[in-house]
Order: sequence, then structure tokens, then C-alpha cells
Amino acid sequence: MPDVEMTPELRRALLAWYDAERRELPWRGTRDPYRVLLSEVLLQQTRVDQALPYYRCFLARFPTVEALAAAGEEEVLEVWQGAGYYARARRLRQLALRVAREGWPQNREGLLELPGVGPYTAAAVASIAFGEPVAAVDGNVRRVLARVHAEPDPKPAWLERVAGAWLEPARPGDWNQALMELGARVCTPRSPNCAACPLAGLCRARAAPERYPAPKKRRAVNEARWALVLRAPGGVVLERRADGELAGLWGVPMGPGTAPPQAALARYGAGAVEAAGTVRHAFSHRRLVVHVFTGRAARGGEDPGGRPLSELDRKLLRAAGFE
Repeated sequence: MPDVEMTPELRRALLAWYDAERRELPWRGTRDPYRVLLSEVLLQQTRVDQALPYYRCFLARFPTVEALAAAGEEEVLEVWQGAGYYARARRLRQLALRVAREGWPQNREGLLELPGVGPYTAAAVASIAFGEPVAAVDGNVRRVLARVHAEPDPKPAWLERVAGAWLEPARPGDWNQALMELGARVCTPRSPNCAACPLAGLCRARAAPERYPAPKKRRAVNEARWALVLRAPGGVVLERRADGELAGLWGVPMGPGTAPPQAALARYGAGAVEAAGTVRHAFSHRRLVVHVFTGRAARGGEDPGGRPLSELDRKLLRAAGFE
């Protein structure tokens, strides 16, 4: 079946809808690549209402890319606390260090060379901040294109071709955001509001929009962990995590399995420990069940309020009665 043609009249209709209906968000109306990039990084795995306070807080501490480059990793992670996906914050700081030295690349290809910038983010920043006529395809745009074409399994190459053919080169940043906004607010995953859609007249899936695109099959992996919440003379025993999703953050000792081995207890000078329940936490496609144990350590300890902690570690401290 041939692609649905995006006519000049339909382009004008979608942009008119966007101009009238778009949400007023703090990263809209700016062509500052730092602010555009920060919003895109936060929105990769976070809803708009959740991202807003982190966006404002991050800019209040690091108002420019130079300010971010001048900050230490631990300071950046502290401000990022609660936003999750901490590798994004570490890569954002690495990007800032490079941009502070070399300046901003002015197009998608150059942006792709920056740490942590993938094809979608590069296209979004290039079109919004620099006006490059390049299509940006996120999950919302993917859904809109799949439904208009009644395509159950839209492949990346197909999406790139169709999105490129639809692009309005005179307003590429607004066009990309218009399609994203349409998917976020009208062409939603469930119960889409087809009556309010400016593209409804050409949508091949209007009779059964929720069939498109077909849902991806994902299987979460369940993993067991133990965690030690040890009270010590200085507060609670914390250590800096060296790898994984929480690398760079601080947290209580933790390891694989349902109970800490004797070697772990000896390492922290802990005596007998008691089970304090379990905590469940999801990391993308991994689901952790953490068995929490409490006890006392003979040395060390500090105030957890003075370190950047993940939401998982905050849950573990609460489960152990340590606020």
C-alpha cells in the first residue's frame, strides 16, 4: 500500500492545530541547544509532568552548559536525584565538558558525536535549536505514523523515510513538536480522541486505532538482591556505587542473592543482622526484589542526607526505619 501523502493543506492544518493547542512548556519557544537538549534527555523515559520540576531544578543549579561543565559528577547526580536513569546525567555532564571546550555542533551529524546523543535526540535538537530540516521520530511520532498508514510493525527505516517525506522544511522544529504533541495529547496509546485530530481525514486506522502499532512483547527479568542498612557511629554505612544503573551514586551495601554472606558482614564490621522485609523496584526491563537486613557496624557511617542517593536506596532506608 502506498504511503499517505502529506499535502501542503494538511501541513498547514497540523501546524495551525499546534499553534493553537500546544502546551506552554518552559523549553518551548527557545532555540538554546542546552535547554532543548536537557528537556529531551529528561523526556526520554519520563512523562512531561514528572520532568518539569527536574528541568527547573537542574537549570536553577546549572543555567548554562558551561556551568554544568564546571560542576563535579557527584554534584550533578545530587541535583538529578529522583529523575532516574542516572547514566543520562553522567553523559550529560560529559557532553557539557566537550561543548564547553569545542562549542555546539550545528547539525544532526555533529550532534550525534556528542556523548549520550542518539539519532532521535540529535534530530530534535538540530531541528528545534538550529532549524535543520530533519525529522525526529520518538514514540509519539511512531504511533501517529503507524496509525495514519495502518502499519502494525513500523520499522526504523520506514519511519525515517515517511517522517522525512512528511517534514515541513520551513518550520522543522515546530513540525516535529507538532507531531509529538499530537501523539501525546490526541493520538494516545489508549482511547485516542480521533474527533479532535487534524489528520483524521487521512487516517487509515481510524476504525480501530488501538490496533496500531502492534504492541511490542517485552519480558521483564526478576532479580533478587540483599541490602544491608547498618547503623554506625557516624550515621548509616554508605558506599559509592561503581557500575550499573546507579554508578556514581551512593547507597547502602547491596549484592546478589536473598541474604548477605558472612564476608559482607565482616567487611563492614557488622555483627548479627535482622530481616526487615523486602523492597521492590523496577529498572527498565529488570525488576528487583531486595531483601533488607538491618544491624550495626562498629565503624564509619554518615548522614545519608549529605550524599546523592537513588530512589531505590531511599526505599531501602525507609524499609529499615532510617529516615
